[in-house]
Order: sequence, then C-alpha cells, then structure tokens
Amino acid sequence: MKRYLNRSIFFSTLFLVSSFSSWGQDKEWISLFDGKTLNGWSVHSGFAKYRVEDGTIVGTAVKESPNTFLCTDREFGDFILEFEVLLTNPKLNSGVQFRSMIADEELIFWFRNGDGIPQPNTIPADRVYGYQVEIATETNGSSGGVYDEARRAFMPWRPEAGSEASKAFKDNQWNKYRVECKGNSIKTMVNGIVCADFRDSLNDRGIICLQVHDVGDDSTPYEVRWRNIRIMPLNK
Repeated sequence: MKRYLNRSIFFSTLFLVSSFSSWGQDKEWISLFDGKTLNGWSVHSGFAKYRVEDGTIVGTAVKESPNTFLCTDREFGDFILEFEVLLTNPKLNSGVQFRSMIADEELIFWFRNGDGIPQPNTIPADRVYGYQVEIATETNGSSGGVYDEARRAFMPWRPEAGSEASKAFKDNQWNKYRVECKGNSIKTMVNGIVCADFRDSLNDRGIICLQVHDVGDDSTPYEVRWRNIRIMPLNK
C-alpha cells in the first residue's frame, strides 16, 4: 500500500521549525550599563548614592536613608539577567530587583504571614516593590534566594541551610549571578549553582533595580559594586 505525505502538514511543520529557529537566533545580550555613565537608570525610594568608578556601578549607604534602588527606565518580561557583584563590607547586604514596579501612589498589600494570618503592608509613593534576588554574606547563606521586597516583605524562596546553594556566594570576591524568568518560572544561580527554582505569578514583567540597603543611623559608607550587567530578552 502506498503512503502519501500530507504536504500541508509537512510545510506547516517546516514553517514552525523555521520560526522557532529564527526566534532563538534573534536573542541577543543587551548591556544595561555602558561602563561609563548611569544613562538609562534613575534612583528611587531613598537617597543612597550611586556613582560609576573603574567600569563598575558603586552604591554607597547613607545614614537614615530607606532602602534605595537604582532602576532601569525600561521594563522586561521574559529574560535571562546576568551580573557580577562585590560586597566591600560583610555588614551590608544588598539585592537586585527584577520584574519589579515603582508605586505611583501609596499602596496596601494584603498577604498571610508565617502563621497564616492576613496582614497589611503599606508602602508610600515611589517605593520599589517586587522580586529581589538576595546578595548577602557567606555565613548568612541566603544569597540567591528571592525576597518579595515591600510586598510580601519576606523571603519565600531561599537556599536550604547547609546546602551547596547556601554556600555558593563567596566573601571578598566578585560573584556571578544569573536570573532566568520565563512565564511564571523563575530560577536564580550564584556562581553557576542553582539557589532558587520556583513558579510565581504576581508579576510577569517589570524593571531591574540595584539595591543599597537601609543602614539606620550607622554613618559608615558601606559600598556594594556591580559590573557586567546584561540581559537577554526572551520575548518573541
């Protein structure tokens, strides 16, 4: 018995394969930092200082400033984000926001706390909120975890204590981070080690921000440095 190839199916399949191949080839890395200026970024939520020095962005803590964020002017949906970070003092932790937003006005979020009790969290206008990949010390062990900044206001996803992931971050050296967002799937890596891998749907796009943490009344100019900040959009 002769078998005949359905030409419409063949050419439809060929078209789909061709489309997916070209989509993959179109993906390119975009540098979010030109190494010389802070063009394309703006400061929100606090008044910590940011400057460019030797091809890096340097964030410096300021006494009595709230958490401060240097934010991209552009939003991203699905993407791969990579950057390197160096903490110059173990007393200052930090983070990088992704798929985050800036409040246009005062907002109130309601979520259940660790005891399952609903409770409100109020934030003022200009406050950055959303996912944040944690930057902490070796001993802290939470680097690569994801904190829900100013919204849930806790860290639902963090490396298990004593695990390889909890030891991925190294003090006194540059650490390479990678954040992958595809639909509701979010994965983070520190120095090539997966630290968080989960699904969550509160935000499907938003801005990228570099955080300098609140240090209260401590006047020590703690610093955090970032370099090689790049993103690969995955949206077709």
